[in-house]
Amino acid sequence: MAQHFSLAACDVVGFDLDHTLCRYNLPESAVLIYNSFAQFLVKEKGYDKELLTVTPEDWDFCCKGLALDLEDGNFIKLADNGTVLRASHGTNMMAPEALVEEYGRKEWKHFMSDAGMACRSGKYYFYDNYFDLPGALLCARVVDSLTKQNNGQKTFDFWKDIVAGIQHNYKMSAFKENCGIYFPEIKRDPGRYLHTCPDSVKKWLQQLKNAGKILLLITSSHSDYCRLLCEYILGNDFTDLFDIVITNALKPGFFSHLPSQRPFWTLENDEEQEALPSLDKPGWYSQGNAVHLYELLKKMTGKNEPKVVYFGDSMHSDIFPARHYSNWETVLILEELRGDRDRKPEESEPLEKKGKYEGSKAKPLNTLSKKWGSFFIDSVSGLENTEDSLVYTWSCKRISTYSTIAIPSIEAIAELPLDYKFSRFSSSNSKTAGYYPNPPLILSNNETLTTK
Repeated sequence: MAQHFSLAACDVVGFDLDHTLCRYNLPESAVLIYNSFAQFLVKEKGYDKELLTVTPEDWDFCCKGLALDLEDGNFIKLADNGTVLRASHGTNMMAPEALVEEYGRKEWKHFMSDAGMACRSGKYYFYDNYFDLPGALLCARVVDSLTKQNNGQKTFDFWKDIVAGIQHNYKMSAFKENCGIYFPEIKRDPGRYLHTCPDSVKKWLQQLKNAGKILLLITSSHSDYCRLLCEYILGNDFTDLFDIVITNALKPGFFSHLPSQRPFWTLENDEEQEALPSLDKPGWYSQGNAVHLYELLKKMTGKNEPKVVYFGDSMHSDIFPARHYSNWETVLILEELRGDRDRKPEESEPLEKKGKYEGSKAKPLNTLSKKWGSFFIDSVSGLENTEDSLVYTWSCKRISTYSTIAIPSIEAIAELPLDYKFSRFSSSNSKTAGYYPNPPLILSNNETLTTK
C-alpha cells in the first residue's frame, strides 16, 4: 500500500456527526450526559442519591479505552498483547500487587485478536467515545455504592438498569417527546454544549463538493437531533453540502450487517416510512447498510471501485468497521491529540458560563487521567531486579492498525490543499507516522517501545 494518503484521490468523503463534524464542549456535555443517567437510576430505579453529587476530582476517572467487566465490576486498561496494565474495582484503583494477583501476566479472559473482539458484549463494555465516558464514571460509582451497601458484593447485575436509562433518554422518540434530561437541555441552550463549525471547515466542505467529491453524512443519531445539530453548527442550508444523509445508521451494524438484515428506510417528518429493497438515488434515509450504499456510489461516480474515506471518532462504531468490513480509508478524530498539546491544566471556562448543571464541572475528557495514565502507552511493572518496561495500549495499537491517519479535529486539516499527502499508518512505518499534525508527545518521547 502507498505510504501516503490524499483526499484528492478519493471519490467519496463520508462523515460521522457527533464528535466528528460536530464538536461538543466536553466539560459541559459530560456533566449533562452523567446527569441524564444518574437521575434516572436514582428516581426510577431506587439507587443511592449520592450518585447525583459529583466533584471535579471525580472526573479524573474518565479515560477512553477502558473496559468494564459487567460481572465483577472491575474496570481494566489493556496492553496491546491483551494483558491488564491497570485496573480498578469501581473507582478504587488496584495496587500493583493486587493487580498481579487478580490478572497475572496473562491475557485478560475476554481478550481475542483484534478483529475478533467486539467492543460490546454481554460480559464487558468498552468505553471508546465521549458519549460513553460519563457512563464509565457513573458505573464505577454504582459499583462503589453497591459494594458498600451489600458488605463487599462480588457480582453485579446493574447493567440492565443502565440500558433502561439509555432507552429512556435516547430512544428514537425521546427528542420529539422531550423525554429525559439530555435532549430538552440541548434544545434549550445548544450554544452551551456545541461548538459551531469554523468558517475554515465550512469552506473546506464546499471545496470538496466543488472538486466533484460525493459527500456523505452517516450518523447513528436520529434525524430530528441530526437536523438540530447540523443547523446549529453549519447553518440552515447544511443539506446543500451533502449528497446523502443517513441517520439512525445503527453503526457498527451499518457496516457489518447484510442488506437483508438492515435495509434503508425512507423518512417523512422524521418518521421511518418504508423499507427499500435497494438504494437508487441520493437523499436522506434512515438505517441501511454499506453494501447498498456502495452500489449507489458506483452508479453516482461511474466507477467500479469508487474510493471512499470516512471520518469518525469511535474506533468501535466508525473506524474499525469501515476499514474491516468495507475496506474504506479511515480518518480517526482523536481529541486526545488536542488535550495532549493545547490545554494548560489551569485553563477553565469563565465564571459567567456557569449555570444549571454546573456544580460538578468536568475536566476536559480528552486530557490525561492521573488514575489511568496515558491513553497511548503505559508501563508494565518489572519483576524483582528488572526495570519497568513501556508498552503500547490496546487502544493505541488499534489506532495504527485500522486508521489511515489520526487528527485532532477536522479544523486541523481544513486549510491544507486537497492533494496534500499525509503519511499513513502502516506496518512498515513507525507507529507514529499517521498522526497529523504531530504524534502524541508521549509517543514522540518514547519512539522505541516494547511490542509483543
